[in-house]
Amino acid sequence: MSRLLSGIKPTGDIHIGNYFGAMRQFLDLQNEFENFIFIADYHALNQLQDAKELSKNILEIAKAYLAIGLDPQKVTLFKQSDVPEVTELAWIFNCLTPIAELQRAHAYKDAVAKGSPINMGLFDYPVLMAADILMYNADVVPVGADQKQHLEMAQDTAKKFNKVFGEVFKVPKERILASVATVPGLDGRKMSKSYKNTIGLFDSEKDVLKKVMTIKTDSKGANEKKDPAADNIFALHKLFATPEELKELERAYKEGGISYKESKELLGIRINNFLQPIRERKLELDVNEEKIKEILVAGAKKAKSEAVAMMKKIREKIGVEI
Repeated sequence: MSRLLSGIKPTGDIHIGNYFGAMRQFLDLQNEFENFIFIADYHALNQLQDAKELSKNILEIAKAYLAIGLDPQKVTLFKQSDVPEVTELAWIFNCLTPIAELQRAHAYKDAVAKGSPINMGLFDYPVLMAADILMYNADVVPVGADQKQHLEMAQDTAKKFNKVFGEVFKVPKERILASVATVPGLDGRKMSKSYKNTIGLFDSEKDVLKKVMTIKTDSKGANEKKDPAADNIFALHKLFATPEELKELERAYKEGGISYKESKELLGIRINNFLQPIRERKLELDVNEEKIKEILVAGAKKAKSEAVAMMKKIREKIGVEI
């Protein structure tokens, strides 16, 4: 069975962009691939330097994975920080990575353009990500469109190491669902915690409806014809409506048979219907956090055993194993 690997940073609440952009794939593919899913807590330190909040977020991420239906008997779920061999590998990759390559990374360039403070963790983010991916011999890595560059850098790192020191690493392939590679947020930009434009996976019915009503639209009236391809509300309907429902909504848009307010109200109902079973499973997990910790410990044990074996090969290749 081929191996799929991915991770998510515990920097805030999980939102539907996370779900449709990546998490749903894990659920769909847990019977097709051997899944290694990690909580990227060391990556989170770039943005979150509050111990209490980080600990809380780690558990909330684990609950989110389990609430959507991941089976810990089929999926290896673990914390990045529980496998210190990964940070050792990141140092080895640092010694092979030109500064100019990291300066081309999107996250770094965006931070520079915005005049944001830049620490070495942000600058070196793609190197640690490469170590995360390559340590476990992943065959497939599901990524959003915005993460494709980082995966390409991991692929280049694998090829470079293999050329310099000898064959060790697989070169993983990306997996992107083009139809939902980027989920639009409430303001039309990519749904992102940093933009504060998200609908949370565990938001209450009331909060979902309140947020949906803030989605930005043009000024066309109820009876005016509207372009569904240019509408943020319609873009979100695509994630929750059946093909028949979507076809009917598209007809109403083009014929001027629905207002944006009506479309928002309908979207809110659809989102809440989708989220309700996830909310219910989350409540069950909230009262059994010790079980979640046990799942993370078991996952870390399996991931670490693979990392230890891989690092033995790597140390022999680079010459430090004598």
